[in-house]
Amino acid sequence: MILLTGGAGFIGSHIAEALLDAGEPVRVLDALLPAAHREPPEIPDDAEFVHGDLRDAETVRAALHGVDAVCHQAGMVGLGTDFDDVVDYTAHNDLGTAMLLRELAQRRFAGRLVLASSMVVYGEGAYACAEHGAVRPAPRREADLRAGRFEPGCPSCGAPLRPRAVGEDEPTEPRNVYAATKLHQEHLCACFVRERPDVSLTALRYHNVYGPRMPRETPYAGVASLWASALAAGRAPLVFEDGGQLRDFVHVRDVARANVTALCAPEPAPGVFNVASGQPRPIVELARALHAAFADVGAPEPLLTGGFRLGDVRHVFASPEHAARELGFRAREPFAPTVAELARAPLRA
Repeated sequence: MILLTGGAGFIGSHIAEALLDAGEPVRVLDALLPAAHREPPEIPDDAEFVHGDLRDAETVRAALHGVDAVCHQAGMVGLGTDFDDVVDYTAHNDLGTAMLLRELAQRRFAGRLVLASSMVVYGEGAYACAEHGAVRPAPRREADLRAGRFEPGCPSCGAPLRPRAVGEDEPTEPRNVYAATKLHQEHLCACFVRERPDVSLTALRYHNVYGPRMPRETPYAGVASLWASALAAGRAPLVFEDGGQLRDFVHVRDVARANVTALCAPEPAPGVFNVASGQPRPIVELARALHAAFADVGAPEPLLTGGFRLGDVRHVFASPEHAARELGFRAREPFAPTVAELARAPLRA
Protein backbone atom coordinates (compact mmCIF):
# COMPACT_ATOMS: atom_id res chain seq x y z
CA MET A 1 0.00 0.00 0.00
CA ILE A 2 1.30 3.47 -0.94
CA LEU A 3 0.28 6.40 1.24
CA LEU A 4 -0.16 9.49 -0.94
CA THR A 5 -0.42 12.66 1.13
CA GLY A 6 -2.11 15.55 -0.64
CA GLY A 7 -3.46 13.06 -3.15
CA ALA A 8 -6.63 15.06 -3.83
CA GLY A 9 -4.72 18.11 -5.05
CA PHE A 10 -3.62 19.23 -8.48
CA ILE A 11 -0.43 17.17 -8.70
CA GLY A 12 -1.45 14.53 -6.18
CA SER A 13 -4.59 13.57 -8.08
CA HIS A 14 -2.55 12.87 -11.21
CA ILE A 15 -0.10 10.78 -9.17
CA ALA A 16 -3.00 8.81 -7.70
CA GLU A 17 -4.34 7.98 -11.15
CA ALA A 18 -0.89 7.06 -12.46
CA LEU A 19 -0.24 4.73 -9.51
CA LEU A 20 -3.62 3.06 -9.92
CA ASP A 21 -2.95 2.64 -13.64
CA ALA A 22 0.31 0.92 -12.66
CA GLY A 23 -1.65 -1.50 -10.48
CA GLU A 24 -0.49 -0.05 -7.16
CA PRO A 25 -2.88 0.18 -4.18
CA VAL A 26 -3.21 3.81 -3.05
CA ARG A 27 -4.42 5.45 0.15
CA VAL A 28 -4.98 9.20 -0.20
CA LEU A 29 -4.62 11.40 2.88
CA ASP A 30 -5.73 14.99 2.32
CA ALA A 31 -6.90 17.83 4.57
CA LEU A 32 -8.80 19.46 1.67
CA LEU A 33 -7.53 22.94 2.54
CA PRO A 34 -9.91 25.68 1.34
CA ALA A 35 -7.06 27.43 -0.50
CA ALA A 36 -6.89 24.45 -2.86
CA HIS A 37 -10.38 22.91 -2.56
CA ARG A 38 -13.44 25.12 -2.59
CA GLU A 39 -15.54 22.13 -3.61
CA PRO A 40 -15.10 18.44 -2.70
CA PRO A 41 -12.71 16.86 -5.25
CA GLU A 42 -13.33 13.64 -7.10
CA ILE A 43 -11.28 10.77 -5.68
CA PRO A 44 -10.71 7.72 -7.93
CA ASP A 45 -13.03 4.87 -6.92
CA ASP A 46 -10.10 2.47 -6.60
CA ALA A 47 -8.25 4.68 -4.11
CA GLU A 48 -8.88 4.60 -0.38
CA PHE A 49 -9.51 8.11 0.94
CA VAL A 50 -8.76 9.49 4.39
CA HIS A 51 -9.87 13.05 5.14
CA GLY A 52 -7.46 14.33 7.74
CA ASP A 53 -4.68 16.69 8.69
CA LEU A 54 -1.03 15.63 8.74
CA ARG A 55 -0.57 17.65 11.92
CA ASP A 56 -2.84 15.26 13.80
CA ALA A 57 -0.87 12.29 15.15
CA GLU A 58 -3.82 9.90 15.37
CA THR A 59 -4.84 10.62 11.79
CA VAL A 60 -1.33 9.97 10.52
CA ARG A 61 -0.95 6.84 12.64
CA ALA A 62 -4.14 5.36 11.23
CA ALA A 63 -3.25 6.35 7.65
CA LEU A 64 0.10 4.55 7.90
CA HIS A 65 -1.42 1.18 8.77
CA GLY A 66 -0.21 -1.40 6.24
CA VAL A 67 1.81 1.14 4.27
CA ASP A 68 5.13 0.16 2.70
CA ALA A 69 5.85 3.35 0.69
CA VAL A 70 5.02 7.04 1.17
CA CYS A 71 4.61 9.72 -1.49
CA HIS A 72 4.51 13.05 0.36
CA GLN A 73 2.80 15.73 -1.73
CA ALA A 74 0.74 17.52 0.93
CA GLY A 75 1.39 21.15 1.77
CA MET A 76 0.68 24.75 0.93
CA VAL A 77 2.12 25.89 -2.38
CA GLY A 78 2.81 29.18 -4.17
CA LEU A 79 3.96 32.50 -2.76
CA GLY A 80 0.67 33.21 -0.99
CA THR A 81 -0.49 36.76 -0.41
CA ASP A 82 1.99 38.33 2.04
CA PHE A 83 4.17 37.52 5.04
CA ASP A 84 1.07 36.93 7.17
CA ASP A 85 0.97 33.49 5.51
CA VAL A 86 4.22 32.48 7.25
CA VAL A 87 2.51 30.65 10.12
CA ASP A 88 0.23 28.62 7.82
CA TYR A 89 3.11 27.68 5.52
CA THR A 90 5.35 26.50 8.34
CA ALA A 91 2.47 24.72 10.09
CA HIS A 92 1.34 22.73 7.06
CA ASN A 93 4.68 22.19 5.33
CA ASP A 94 7.16 21.88 8.19
CA LEU A 95 5.07 20.69 11.14
CA GLY A 96 3.01 18.40 8.91
CA THR A 97 6.19 16.81 7.54
CA ALA A 98 7.66 16.50 11.03
CA MET A 99 4.55 14.70 12.27
CA LEU A 100 4.62 12.30 9.34
CA LEU A 101 8.29 11.51 9.90
CA ARG A 102 7.86 11.01 13.64
CA GLU A 103 5.09 8.51 13.06
CA LEU A 104 7.15 6.74 10.41
CA ALA A 105 10.04 6.51 12.88
CA GLN A 106 7.84 5.17 15.67
CA ARG A 107 6.47 2.39 13.49
CA ARG A 108 10.02 1.58 12.24
CA PHE A 109 9.04 2.22 8.66
CA ALA A 110 11.32 0.64 6.07
CA GLY A 111 10.64 1.46 2.44
CA ARG A 112 10.62 4.26 -0.07
CA LEU A 113 9.86 7.86 0.82
CA VAL A 114 9.28 10.24 -2.08
CA LEU A 115 9.12 13.96 -1.27
CA ALA A 116 7.62 16.69 -3.41
CA SER A 117 10.20 19.47 -3.30
CA SER A 118 10.56 22.47 -5.57
CA MET A 119 12.98 24.43 -7.69
CA VAL A 120 12.32 27.41 -5.39
CA VAL A 121 14.94 26.01 -3.00
CA TYR A 122 17.64 27.27 -5.40
CA GLY A 123 16.59 30.91 -5.12
CA GLU A 124 18.09 32.58 -8.15
CA GLY A 125 19.21 30.08 -10.74
CA ALA A 126 22.77 29.56 -11.92
CA TYR A 127 24.69 32.32 -13.69
CA ALA A 128 28.06 32.89 -15.33
CA CYS A 129 30.05 36.10 -15.70
CA ALA A 130 32.33 36.47 -18.72
CA GLU A 131 35.17 37.51 -16.42
CA HIS A 132 34.48 35.76 -13.11
CA GLY A 133 32.89 32.49 -14.24
CA ALA A 134 30.14 30.88 -12.17
CA VAL A 135 28.68 33.38 -9.70
CA ARG A 136 25.75 33.72 -7.28
CA PRO A 137 24.09 37.14 -7.60
CA ALA A 138 22.72 38.83 -4.51
CA PRO A 139 18.94 39.27 -4.10
CA ARG A 140 17.67 41.94 -6.45
CA ARG A 141 17.16 45.35 -4.87
CA GLU A 142 13.72 46.92 -4.79
CA ALA A 143 15.13 50.17 -6.21
CA ASP A 144 16.45 48.32 -9.26
CA LEU A 145 13.17 46.52 -9.79
CA ARG A 146 11.20 49.77 -9.55
CA ALA A 147 13.52 51.26 -12.16
CA GLY A 148 12.94 48.32 -14.50
CA ARG A 149 16.41 46.88 -13.99
CA PHE A 150 15.37 43.25 -13.70
CA GLU A 151 18.53 41.37 -14.66
CA PRO A 152 20.95 40.61 -11.80
CA GLY A 153 24.53 41.68 -12.30
CA CYS A 154 27.82 40.06 -11.39
CA PRO A 155 28.42 40.46 -7.63
CA SER A 156 32.10 41.21 -8.35
CA CYS A 157 32.04 43.56 -11.33
CA GLY A 158 28.38 44.33 -12.00
CA ALA A 159 28.58 43.06 -15.58
CA PRO A 160 25.60 41.33 -17.23
CA LEU A 161 25.31 37.63 -16.49
CA ARG A 162 24.47 34.61 -18.62
CA PRO A 163 21.84 32.35 -17.00
CA ARG A 164 22.60 28.63 -17.09
CA ALA A 165 20.81 25.45 -16.06
CA VAL A 166 20.84 24.51 -12.38
CA GLY A 167 22.02 21.05 -11.43
CA GLU A 168 21.09 19.32 -8.21
CA ASP A 169 24.49 20.15 -6.72
CA GLU A 170 23.95 23.93 -6.98
CA PRO A 171 23.81 25.79 -3.65
CA THR A 172 20.36 26.31 -2.16
CA GLU A 173 19.25 29.81 -1.16
CA PRO A 174 15.49 30.10 -0.57
CA ARG A 175 14.26 33.67 -0.96
CA ASN A 176 10.65 33.48 0.23
CA VAL A 177 8.67 31.70 2.93
CA TYR A 178 7.40 28.91 0.69
CA ALA A 179 10.93 28.20 -0.54
CA ALA A 180 12.25 28.10 3.02
CA THR A 181 9.62 25.53 4.03
CA LYS A 182 10.37 23.33 1.02
CA LEU A 183 14.08 23.27 1.83
CA HIS A 184 13.29 22.53 5.47
CA GLN A 185 11.17 19.57 4.34
CA GLU A 186 14.19 18.22 2.47
CA HIS A 187 16.38 18.69 5.55
CA LEU A 188 13.87 17.01 7.88
CA CYS A 189 13.56 14.01 5.57
CA ALA A 190 17.34 13.77 5.23
CA CYS A 191 17.68 13.73 9.02
CA PHE A 192 15.10 10.95 9.21
CA VAL A 193 16.82 8.68 6.70
CA ARG A 194 20.20 9.16 8.39
CA GLU A 195 18.66 7.46 11.41
CA ARG A 196 16.78 4.93 9.28
CA PRO A 197 19.25 3.51 6.72
CA ASP A 198 16.58 1.06 5.52
CA VAL A 199 14.54 4.00 4.18
CA SER A 200 15.26 5.31 0.68
CA LEU A 201 14.54 9.04 0.20
CA THR A 202 13.93 10.51 -3.24
CA ALA A 203 13.34 14.28 -3.28
CA LEU A 204 11.85 15.58 -6.52
CA ARG A 205 12.40 19.27 -7.17
CA TYR A 206 9.49 20.21 -9.41
CA HIS A 207 9.94 23.12 -11.76
CA ASN A 208 6.93 25.10 -13.02
CA VAL A 209 4.14 22.52 -13.19
CA TYR A 210 1.08 23.11 -15.36
CA GLY A 211 -1.82 21.05 -16.67
CA PRO A 212 -5.45 20.06 -16.12
CA ARG A 213 -7.01 20.45 -12.66
CA MET A 214 -5.01 23.48 -11.61
CA PRO A 215 -7.04 25.46 -9.07
CA ARG A 216 -8.42 28.67 -10.49
CA GLU A 217 -8.30 32.26 -9.25
CA THR A 218 -6.25 31.77 -6.11
CA PRO A 219 -2.90 33.33 -5.12
CA TYR A 220 -1.76 29.84 -4.15
CA ALA A 221 -1.98 28.55 -7.74
CA GLY A 222 0.65 28.68 -10.43
CA VAL A 223 0.89 31.44 -13.00
CA ALA A 224 -0.51 29.22 -15.76
CA SER A 225 -3.71 28.84 -13.75
CA LEU A 226 -3.98 32.57 -13.05
CA TRP A 227 -3.53 33.43 -16.71
CA ALA A 228 -5.95 30.74 -17.90
CA SER A 229 -8.55 32.04 -15.43
CA ALA A 230 -8.08 35.60 -16.68
CA LEU A 231 -8.33 34.62 -20.35
CA ALA A 232 -11.43 32.49 -19.77
CA ALA A 233 -13.06 35.57 -18.21
CA GLY A 234 -12.05 37.77 -21.16
CA ARG A 235 -9.25 39.57 -19.30
CA ALA A 236 -5.64 40.06 -20.33
CA PRO A 237 -3.08 37.93 -18.50
CA LEU A 238 -0.87 40.24 -16.43
CA VAL A 239 2.83 39.46 -16.84
CA PHE A 240 5.28 40.74 -14.23
CA GLU A 241 8.53 42.51 -15.08
CA ASP A 242 9.21 42.41 -18.83
CA GLY A 243 8.16 38.79 -19.31
CA GLY A 244 11.73 37.68 -19.95
CA GLN A 245 12.07 35.57 -16.80
CA LEU A 246 13.27 32.13 -17.86
CA ARG A 247 11.45 29.14 -16.38
CA ASP A 248 11.13 25.43 -17.12
CA PHE A 249 7.47 24.47 -17.63
CA VAL A 250 6.87 20.78 -16.98
CA HIS A 251 3.52 19.06 -17.49
CA VAL A 252 1.74 17.47 -14.55
CA ARG A 253 1.57 14.08 -16.27
CA ASP A 254 5.36 14.08 -16.50
CA VAL A 255 5.55 14.97 -12.80
CA ALA A 256 3.21 12.09 -11.96
CA ARG A 257 5.32 9.72 -14.03
CA ALA A 258 8.47 10.81 -12.18
CA ASN A 259 6.79 9.93 -8.88
CA VAL A 260 5.64 6.53 -10.13
CA THR A 261 9.17 5.83 -11.33
CA ALA A 262 10.64 6.76 -7.95
CA LEU A 263 8.09 4.61 -6.11
CA CYS A 264 7.88 1.58 -8.37
CA ALA A 265 11.17 1.11 -10.23
CA PRO A 266 12.88 -2.21 -9.46
CA GLU A 267 15.61 -0.42 -7.52
CA PRO A 268 15.19 2.74 -5.42
CA ALA A 269 16.90 5.94 -6.56
CA PRO A 270 17.91 7.85 -3.44
CA GLY A 271 18.89 11.48 -3.82
CA VAL A 272 17.63 14.80 -5.13
CA PHE A 273 16.37 15.19 -8.69
CA ASN A 274 15.17 18.06 -10.85
CA VAL A 275 11.84 17.26 -12.49
CA ALA A 276 11.88 19.48 -15.53
CA SER A 277 11.50 19.52 -19.29
CA GLY A 278 15.01 20.77 -19.96
CA GLN A 279 13.55 23.46 -22.26
CA PRO A 280 13.71 26.94 -20.65
CA ARG A 281 11.22 29.51 -21.91
CA PRO A 282 10.51 33.16 -21.08
CA ILE A 283 7.27 33.31 -19.11
CA VAL A 284 5.71 35.62 -21.69
CA GLU A 285 5.89 32.70 -24.13
CA LEU A 286 3.50 30.76 -21.90
CA ALA A 287 1.19 33.78 -21.68
CA ARG A 288 1.14 34.15 -25.46
CA ALA A 289 0.59 30.42 -26.02
CA LEU A 290 -2.38 30.48 -23.65
CA HIS A 291 -3.73 33.59 -25.35
CA ALA A 292 -3.55 31.85 -28.72
CA ALA A 293 -5.37 28.84 -27.28
CA PHE A 294 -8.17 31.15 -26.06
CA ALA A 295 -8.52 32.85 -29.45
CA ASP A 296 -12.25 32.17 -29.59
CA VAL A 297 -12.84 34.13 -26.36
CA GLY A 298 -11.50 37.37 -27.78
CA ALA A 299 -9.50 38.20 -24.67
CA PRO A 300 -6.87 40.98 -24.82
CA GLU A 301 -3.25 40.06 -25.43
CA PRO A 302 -0.89 39.56 -22.48
CA LEU A 303 0.01 42.80 -20.74
CA LEU A 304 3.60 43.38 -19.63
CA THR A 305 3.03 45.30 -16.40
CA GLY A 306 6.56 46.02 -15.23
CA GLY A 307 5.32 45.03 -11.78
CA PHE A 308 7.27 42.69 -9.52
CA ARG A 309 7.22 40.68 -6.32
CA LEU A 310 10.22 40.88 -4.02
CA GLY A 311 10.14 37.11 -3.42
CA ASP A 312 10.52 36.35 -7.12
CA VAL A 313 13.78 35.47 -8.84
CA ARG A 314 14.78 36.35 -12.38
CA HIS A 315 15.87 33.11 -14.02
CA VAL A 316 15.76 29.53 -12.82
CA PHE A 317 15.66 26.48 -15.08
CA ALA A 318 17.07 23.00 -14.79
CA SER A 319 19.33 20.40 -16.20
CA PRO A 320 17.35 17.13 -16.50
CA GLU A 321 20.42 14.94 -17.00
CA HIS A 322 20.84 13.64 -13.46
CA ALA A 323 17.21 12.49 -13.34
CA ALA A 324 17.57 10.83 -16.73
CA ARG A 325 20.75 9.03 -15.72
CA GLU A 326 19.99 7.97 -12.14
CA LEU A 327 16.18 7.94 -11.93
CA GLY A 328 15.44 6.90 -15.49
CA PHE A 329 13.08 9.84 -16.03
CA ARG A 330 12.77 12.28 -18.89
CA ALA A 331 9.84 14.60 -19.54
CA ARG A 332 8.04 13.80 -22.77
CA GLU A 333 4.84 15.90 -22.87
CA PRO A 334 5.11 18.53 -25.67
CA PHE A 335 4.64 22.20 -24.75
CA ALA A 336 2.28 23.65 -27.37
CA PRO A 337 -0.35 20.85 -27.43
CA THR A 338 -0.48 20.60 -23.64
CA VAL A 339 -0.90 24.37 -23.25
CA ALA A 340 -3.82 24.13 -25.67
CA GLU A 341 -5.15 21.24 -23.57
CA LEU A 342 -4.95 23.40 -20.45
CA ALA A 343 -7.01 26.06 -22.21
CA ARG A 344 -9.75 23.49 -22.95
CA ALA A 345 -9.68 21.74 -19.56
CA PRO A 346 -11.88 23.07 -16.76
CA LEU A 347 -9.91 24.42 -13.82
CA ARG A 348 -10.82 23.20 -10.34
CA ALA A 349 -12.78 25.50 -8.05
